[in-house]
Amino acid sequence: MTLDQLRIFIMVAEREHMTQAASALGLTQSAVSAAIAALETRHDVKLFDRVGRRIELTSGGQTFLAEARAVVARAQAAELVLSELGAAPGGVLNVYASQTIASYWLPQRLVSFRQSNPRIDVRLHLGNTASVLKAVESGAADLGFVEDAVGSSILTADEIGTDEMVLVVAAGHPLAKRRKLSTADMMAADWIVREPGSGTRSQAEAALQAMGLDIHARRIVMELPSNESIRAAVEDGAGLAALSDLVVAESVATRKMHRFQPGLGRRAFFIVRHRDRHLSRAAQALMAHCQPATGRNRK
Repeated sequence: MTLDQLRIFIMVAEREHMTQAASALGLTQSAVSAAIAALETRHDVKLFDRVGRRIELTSGGQTFLAEARAVVARAQAAELVLSELGAAPGGVLNVYASQTIASYWLPQRLVSFRQSNPRIDVRLHLGNTASVLKAVESGAADLGFVEDAVGSSILTADEIGTDEMVLVVAAGHPLAKRRKLSTADMMAADWIVREPGSGTRSQAEAALQAMGLDIHARRIVMELPSNESIRAAVEDGAGLAALSDLVVAESVATRKMHRFQPGLGRRAFFIVRHRDRHLSRAAQALMAHCQPATGRNRK
């Protein structure tokens, strides 16, 4: 078993598609298929099931995925230790981020960080707030970025930015004629929401409860796994949603969506690290790069 085989297995598991995994790794599909076949044959285990054009992890594959990620993470950590013996920080930095930050706040900062630190390769992994915090706790992530409060005694969080939660419907929705929504309007509406564990969902629900809305009595018609899928559903007239102003800005500007006033309030973005684990020079450099010029707010 080689590290390359483990990296290929992890990418296939994450993409659930051989061709997409091969493209992401810069390999041929035959090379990716051969690596998976070698693992399965050598250890006499089936790691994937084919479901239509997609593939899914078997129960054995799911168990192996956690171990494979841990091994690759340790190898990358060893590389970071060696790189720190050099003059400038380098190596691979594993960063986990929740969806709003990963898609709308972090990319431009990673580009400028990479320009300033060409020896550091950043691997960005997408998840929701709960999965990001779990990755930092387990050591799979060197750093995490989340939009929700961090309630863990073993994690340290620094505030690095903000967005605003807003309520939106399609421009042609009957409620779009109104500037402001009443509690009765919201109770009568069809809601599209993120999955449990999402910072967007928990922050929105806390704000709605503060306004007096019974969030458990509202009519949820769709629970979707990403901001983009919710935005598309709202644009098609499926109902009312609470999303970040960063997510809906283009749709509102092009009049595909109607945004209600006032918003649900601003929320903080945090960069998270493990309190007791060694913080590499590469991780320290990214933390410093993402800090606002006005200073820090540690939780």
